[in-house]
Amino acid sequence: MISFRDGQGKVDITVGPKQTLGKTVDNVVITVPMPKDVTGASMTTSVGTYSFDPVSKLLKWDIGKIQPLKVPTMRGCCTLVAGSECKDAHPTIHVDFKIMQLAVSGLKVNRLDMFQENYKPFKGVKYITKAGNFQVRT
Repeated sequence: MISFRDGQGKVDITVGPKQTLGKTVDNVVITVPMPKDVTGASMTTSVGTYSFDPVSKLLKWDIGKIQPLKVPTMRGCCTLVAGSECKDAHPTIHVDFKIMQLAVSGLKVNRLDMFQENYKPFKGVKYITKAGNFQVRT
C-alpha cells in the first residue's frame, strides 16, 4: 500500500510467494517509480536493503532470497515538496524475481534429440521461472 496525504506519503509493502512448490524465490527486487513531488524516503525493511534516488524518483528494495519463515516487509514514509498534494498518485510496483528448477507453466520436456554433435550432452533439463514484466497496481 502506498498513499499520499497531508504533505507526506506512507509506504507499507509485504512480499511473499503464493505457491512455489517448495522452491525458493531468488533475486527479488521491488522497484517503485515515485511521483515527481517526492523528495526523500525513510524506510525500515525486515529483509534486504532499500535505496531512493532523488533524481530519478526511484525507490528500489533489493530483497535477495525469500526465506520461508521470514516475511519481507518495508514500511516508512516519503517526504514531499512543501505545499504539494499527491492525492491522485498511484505508483505501480514492479517486481523482479527468479525461481530455479520450476516451470510455472507446467511445461515438461520428455525427450530431446540432438544430431551431428561432437560431444555428449548432459542428460537433464534445467527449468527456471523469471519475472518478465510483472506489475502490481496500487
